[in-house]
Amino acid sequence: MDNLSGFKRSLASACAGVAFFASSAAFAGEVTIWCWDPNFNVAIMQEAAARYTAKNPGTTFNIVDFAKADVEQKLQTGLASGMTDTLPDIVLIEDYGAQKYLQSFPGSFAALTDKIDYSGFAKYKVDLMTLEGQVYGVPFDSGVTGLYYRKDYLEQAGYKASDMENLTWDRFIEIGKDVKAKTGHEMMALDSNDGGLIRIMMQSGGQWYFKDDGSLNITGNAALKAALETQARIVNEGVAKPTSGWNDGVNAFTSGDVAAVLLGVWITGTVKAQPDQAGKWALTAIPKLGIDGATAASNLGGSSWYVLEASAEKDEAIDFLNEVYAKDLDFYQKILTERGAVGSLLAARTGEAYQKPDDFFGGQTVWQNFADWLVQVPAVNYGIFTNELDTAVTANFPALLKGTPVDDVLKAIEDQAAGQIQ
Repeated sequence: MDNLSGFKRSLASACAGVAFFASSAAFAGEVTIWCWDPNFNVAIMQEAAARYTAKNPGTTFNIVDFAKADVEQKLQTGLASGMTDTLPDIVLIEDYGAQKYLQSFPGSFAALTDKIDYSGFAKYKVDLMTLEGQVYGVPFDSGVTGLYYRKDYLEQAGYKASDMENLTWDRFIEIGKDVKAKTGHEMMALDSNDGGLIRIMMQSGGQWYFKDDGSLNITGNAALKAALETQARIVNEGVAKPTSGWNDGVNAFTSGDVAAVLLGVWITGTVKAQPDQAGKWALTAIPKLGIDGATAASNLGGSSWYVLEASAEKDEAIDFLNEVYAKDLDFYQKILTERGAVGSLLAARTGEAYQKPDDFFGGQTVWQNFADWLVQVPAVNYGIFTNELDTAVTANFPALLKGTPVDDVLKAIEDQAAGQIQ
């Protein structure tokens, strides 16, 4: 009897070993990932892969660095042709384009509703990857916005840090005109052919180009109307230095021409790229629109990771994203410190890296500020035609500068957009 019991115990042990081996073998494939920007997304994904491989040595990663436009083109082509074997296991998608892919190619991305604890992420990031009650993708970096300003220029014009708190756009314009008069520096750079500032203001007011059902939200959109009127005042009242293109806009603040820059958190590294400007910059929340429900928080940019439904390594890819991007708090501290990446996982905001004072900004805890604003960003429906709406807005904005009533401009935007998205 004892020998039989011993045999059973040995057999059970052997079976357990086989079961363990089988489980490990199931996660022993190569996970291919498409993304862009070698110094940000690619480098961060390489760090995430290294962390997962340390615990799962059977898993290998093939992280492919493409230009952003190439990722989008290759993904579009593969999904449209049905040639899923040409696609990666995981792909990075800009948040503005998420709904376009989800709605245009139903069933192409793995639903992760029951795989990931989404309660731990910023709500606005989760909402933009949700379709018909199912959540797709794993939230990654935030484009939470802030207003960076030159303390030395503001002080020269007679303003203190307290004057830059709780700003409205009316007050921002008033200060900007005073700064220009006293220092010769415009308050900010502005490319009127870029819709970024309009989008920032509109989302801070809790609205977007589309309603929750995906229909156009233009002529009745109080936030868009206020944003257009505000940007027109910024231009017409001389608060902004006109620029053309990304490089020209960046040069305006890195060279010291303008007194402030209002963009997503991802611009922090560029602001800090001039060592001789250390201690001259400060950070505050963006100004509020003068409409009901407006906030001092918004978003510009940001992206998230999506798993292809047809992936041969789907389960492994999901496990990887869940273990690192949804749980590893130390990972978020490291990518913040090394890459300036503010993630969307709320629990990471209590980490040491977020609370560290930044000498470049006079000892401000800038990362903590962004983390606090992150949870205040209004959730909106980016829809599937944000780029087309941007085109309509920038095409019709010059008419507003020339005196066309704002309601007529909104109607022209709506008419152009309706023709573009049919």
